[in-house]
Amino acid sequence: QVQLVESGGGSVQAGGSLTLSCAASGNTYNNRYMAWFRQAPGKEREGLALINISSGKSAYADSVKGRFTCSHDNAKNTVYLQMNSLKPTDTAMYHCAARLLRRGPLYGDSWYDPDEYDYWGQGTQVTVSS
Repeated sequence: QVQLVESGGGSVQAGGSLTLSCAASGNTYNNRYMAWFRQAPGKEREGLALINISSGKSAYADSVKGRFTCSHDNAKNTVYLQMNSLKPTDTAMYHCAARLLRRGPLYGDSWYDPDEYDYWGQGTQVTVSS
């Protein structure tokens, strides 16, 4: 089992920045990938960023590319999402997710699919005002 706990959300004005954290505990050595998603009321969960825990390589959705940066601290078992130039459209509940090593690699755009992940955090709210 893996437990994920997000933190760092809050309210910010447009153009501002926030850094989200996702602390993993439990059998974290079984994680291959971790990702950030968000969900706004009435909308589907949207994949934002993916990081390969072993290689450190990351991928981003077009909606956040150039504004958001995903990183991982192996010593702390924590994934971060640095968010800059925030827009009101970034307002949502932000969740981190983990994919088990035994499920194998992700290819192409499959990482956008929430079903590709095994564990989820409860989320942290981000509200951006204009």
